[in-house]
Amino acid sequence: MEQIASAGGSASPPTAVTPDPSFLRQVEKAGGATISPCFQCVKCSSGCPLTFVMDLLPNQVIRCVQVGLKEEVLRSDTIWLCASCETCTTRCPNGVDIAHLMDTLRQIALRENVTPSQPGIVATHAAFLAEIRARGRVHEMFLVARHKLRTRNWTRDVALGWEMFRRGKLKLLPKGVKGRKWLKERVPRVN
Repeated sequence: MEQIASAGGSASPPTAVTPDPSFLRQVEKAGGATISPCFQCVKCSSGCPLTFVMDLLPNQVIRCVQVGLKEEVLRSDTIWLCASCETCTTRCPNGVDIAHLMDTLRQIALRENVTPSQPGIVATHAAFLAEIRARGRVHEMFLVARHKLRTRNWTRDVALGWEMFRRGKLKLLPKGVKGRKWLKERVPRVN
């Protein structure tokens, strides 16, 4: 984006954006969903509980995919910050599965070795998916353990973790779930 010149300064030249016209087809093929029907009503962004931390709003991610701004989308923090709560998907009047789109974009970014700006986010994502594959749901203690093993950051957040455990917010053992074999076959493995 073009920067506005401040008093006494000059504007830097706008950076060139090279659209990739095949990106929309790549995303729709990889995710098995259609995002072309989006007409930018912004209901997804209006309902999203995490827009305050996103660099692109969910509707902006969709628009960037539609016009082929591959690099901008894959490098955005939004695809990694999406909680997949599906509020956006529920609110969409055209049935665009935006939560699934975000997951598809994360998988494409991983496949193409695009490094997220937030350190440790790939480790968190991988730990989360490993938990789903292993148990069918996320168990916080095992998620934290997997994350610590991947990042080798053993002492960060120890005081917070202890306080959560002390207050009964972290359980030692996970609850079971039916259909784990089905999930294990469908949830992708992330290294």
